[in-house]
Amino acid sequence: MPRGAFAQETAPAGAPAGAERHGLSVFGDLKYPTDFAHFDYVDPAAPKGGTFSQIGPTAAFNQSFQTFNSLNAYILRGDGAQGIDLTFDTLMTRANDEPDAIYGLVAQSVSVSPDGTVYRFRLRPQARFHDGSKLTAQDVAFSLNLLKTKGHPIIAQNLRDLIGAEAEGDDIAVLRFAPTRARDVPLFAASLPIFSKAYYSVKPFDESTLETPLGSGPYKVGRLEPGRYIEYQRDTGYWGSDLPVNVGVNNFDVVRYEYFRDREVGFEAFKARTYLFRQEFTSRTWATGYDFPALREGRVKQAVLPDRTPSGAQGWFLNLRRPYFSDPRVREALSYAFDFEWTNKNLMFDAYRRTTSFFENSDLKAEGPAGPDEVALIETLGGRITPEEAAVLKAAPWSPPVSDGSGQDRTLLRKGTQLLREAGWTIRDGRLVDPQGKGLTIEFLDDEGSLERHTAPFIKNLKLLGIEAHFRLVDPPQYQRRLNEFDFDTTVRRFSVSTVPGESLRNYFGSVSAKTPGSNNLSGISDPLVDLLIEQAIAAPNRAALRTACRVLDRRLRAGRYWVPQWYSAEFRIAFWDEFAWPTAERPTYARAIPEIWSARTRSAG
Repeated sequence: MPRGAFAQETAPAGAPAGAERHGLSVFGDLKYPTDFAHFDYVDPAAPKGGTFSQIGPTAAFNQSFQTFNSLNAYILRGDGAQGIDLTFDTLMTRANDEPDAIYGLVAQSVSVSPDGTVYRFRLRPQARFHDGSKLTAQDVAFSLNLLKTKGHPIIAQNLRDLIGAEAEGDDIAVLRFAPTRARDVPLFAASLPIFSKAYYSVKPFDESTLETPLGSGPYKVGRLEPGRYIEYQRDTGYWGSDLPVNVGVNNFDVVRYEYFRDREVGFEAFKARTYLFRQEFTSRTWATGYDFPALREGRVKQAVLPDRTPSGAQGWFLNLRRPYFSDPRVREALSYAFDFEWTNKNLMFDAYRRTTSFFENSDLKAEGPAGPDEVALIETLGGRITPEEAAVLKAAPWSPPVSDGSGQDRTLLRKGTQLLREAGWTIRDGRLVDPQGKGLTIEFLDDEGSLERHTAPFIKNLKLLGIEAHFRLVDPPQYQRRLNEFDFDTTVRRFSVSTVPGESLRNYFGSVSAKTPGSNNLSGISDPLVDLLIEQAIAAPNRAALRTACRVLDRRLRAGRYWVPQWYSAEFRIAFWDEFAWPTAERPTYARAIPEIWSARTRSAG
């Protein structure tokens, strides 16, 4: 996501329509007043200086975890560099201790029309690009219109209800939205990067390039070596350093992202102090690898921080564009071949919990039979759903099976075999075939091998069902191209919705996104009832109604058997060389906020 990005909308409670306000949130509740000095979770006196280096923990749009070959992370082409968002400013930026609030950055205030379709952002007159030129409303309008027409498909789809952006002089940017727009679209737009209109008037935007773009953010692109590392240098003359949203953040002189094709190699590099901070995603490494001299001597520290954000959905997503995955019985049968209990115990040191929901680790997750509010929503759908569909929505949602932990639970495998028979598949010469005699072969596509050992037992069990399967490792650019073109059988992804999801639901699960290259709808979900429930969630007038709609949506999605769910952990496992200080205030609830609020440790900091 872009720096400061969120994805929701609306005005502070009690603010009259048309009045200028300093922030926005989805349902109108803001924690910080107009005259706030800084966010509560920062140290306003944090020292500036030092270096923070890491393997990037997240990737958005065209970014890859394994490599980069472009400094344009906002289009479909190429593999964008992580961290490039540090070089761009946005109209507003997120508060990480609120579920959905953003506050003025380039925009000092915003007013909203009574019908919620027109947003007028008043820009700060001191905003500047790195070359000293003034950042104006023309740049804002140019950027949003450009991203809508030429940006990455995920961005373009999220902006589909942005009718257009225009400038009223240098200091007022006007964004006009369709009356039917999702509630989060204005906040998404306000969180997108602002480009220089003058810069891109002579350079093409929709090409991958290693030429440094002109930005206005707190950092500039520094040293880099494509595919290996990229550094960002703090701009000591940054125009916005004293704004309340920037006090106590962006403290390091250098922020560096490292790239490794292999996780084991990356871990060895951390032990050798090639980089300074590591979020550990491999349970085996966390359990057995952190016993080396620097850690025993106290020069490396470990910590486990609670992750109170939605864990989302991680699993093997099945591509329904493949004819053999069109039958939900076939898709469900695969779930009986994956023994999570054995995998968790023998390969992951019982460090994980089973993912069951598309809204895991959140109050949006459906559990048990539908409650009164959910039943009431289901009944409002009336003739748009069948009685059978309504009954499924009211019943306890589908969850993946629990095995006996043996690695080959024969009872579950028999259930999988029965489902395949019901779907018309039979065993012939030890091979599962359809009525035309064609076998079922599944390729597990990935661009790095850390999950191969978890997939191998799954593949072994699939072969007991007569399914031929293999793990296919490709290089990151090929992997990204194949995902963009939906040219795969199944692949692993983790998708996390925000605490207040809106337009992103269409991108993950909507019928339009199923046909949009580069979208997050990997399974190709195209279900009118899912679309209907997405619209119910987007139109929810308050948090309680949103929660109800998402729970019903979760029930429908889980009934589709679109994936083989994997696992999640509601915590951040981090290790770092003992060179950092972090605020004594309580960590923000809705983000890791590292390195944003950390700083280099000084003698005075202990």
